[in-house]
Amino acid sequence: MSATPLAAPPATGNWRTPGLIIACGLVLSFVAFGIRSGTGLFLTPVSQEFGWGREVFAFSVALQMLIWGACVPVAGAIADKFGSARVLATGAIFYGVGFALMAYSSEPWHMHLTAGALVGIGLAGTSFTIVIAVLARMVRPERRSVVVGLCSAFTSLGQFAILPLGQGFIGAYGWHTAAILLGAIALGMLPFAFVVRANGRPPAGVADQKLTAALHEAFGHRSYVLTVIGFFVCGFQLFFIVNHLPSYISDQGLPPWVASWTLALVGLANVAGAILAGVIGARWPHHKRLWLAAIYVTRSVVTVAFVLLPLAPANAMIYGAIMGLLWLSTVPLTQGLVAQFFGLRWLATLFGIAFFSHQVGGFLGVWLGGLLFDLYKSYDIVWWLNVALGVFAAAVHIPIREAPAPRLAAAAAAGAR
Repeated sequence: MSATPLAAPPATGNWRTPGLIIACGLVLSFVAFGIRSGTGLFLTPVSQEFGWGREVFAFSVALQMLIWGACVPVAGAIADKFGSARVLATGAIFYGVGFALMAYSSEPWHMHLTAGALVGIGLAGTSFTIVIAVLARMVRPERRSVVVGLCSAFTSLGQFAILPLGQGFIGAYGWHTAAILLGAIALGMLPFAFVVRANGRPPAGVADQKLTAALHEAFGHRSYVLTVIGFFVCGFQLFFIVNHLPSYISDQGLPPWVASWTLALVGLANVAGAILAGVIGARWPHHKRLWLAAIYVTRSVVTVAFVLLPLAPANAMIYGAIMGLLWLSTVPLTQGLVAQFFGLRWLATLFGIAFFSHQVGGFLGVWLGGLLFDLYKSYDIVWWLNVALGVFAAAVHIPIREAPAPRLAAAAAAGAR
């Protein structure tokens, strides 16, 4: 018996083959998340040059998280309704321009506008939530989690490759030039955006549904609401670590390369973690909530060890590698739950809402990290808050019911008769 293909064969003469679309989608995820992961490297040099407390730049990044998250459901709804190409291309332009203009920001409000608002809008437009929704429509349901895992893995390959590059730019040319160079790389996403495009029509065999009806159904679905709450914790943990870990390591007297390579190891390890999570989601499609609970509990245990043990380069990198295995492994499982609940029609929108919750958590993680450090000259409170939230997220996922919404269940039952 032949193996099940990853996607349906392309139409004859169509140069946009499924393989090419998937490859370009992976490139978009690689570049967009890779550049964004290096934002924390700018915290110390920007704050030192202008004599700001860490809260100022941290608030810019936190604002970026919030705007990114708030715009993702809007961008997803536009992509679901009208197609993804314009959304992805517009996002690439905002992303590149925002990063480049950050180099000319000399006042807090300038930084909030460029590194915060413009980059946040750009990230929403190039978000892997939109890429994932396009790719999910192309593959068979049993392979969907694997493809989402691959997409998540490539975000971390970008982190592994581009984060040390950003550190090298800062070290060689200063943070101003580094921001311009990273902005130029972001603009390089434009040609790939026009390959990864969907026309906005419902996938074949999927009944249409009005957006208002989809939103009403989702917010009345208890398991979806619990999933959205749990994803909030993921954002808090990830964005606190990626933005404040470099400064935390520097405060302990370790050289800058330790921070950049620790975060790079997070990205490298997440390649394995995200792919493994995708395979797990395909292999055990009705146990995703339990795997998510295990991920959050393990994050808390590893963080306790990291905080209590003496900090050394080896300890920091081991922490980065373990956290990397758990990093975006939540994405294929969470996206899989949303698709399982409601199907594909408004997947970018509904997963985008969950991602907004993720980004609200990211906003609080980044901003509170800077605020509490300025108040207490220590990150200890936020580290322990990370631990407590991980336990909370695990508890939230346990009661989730992994089943289609009643509308889809009734349609499936009628089709089986």
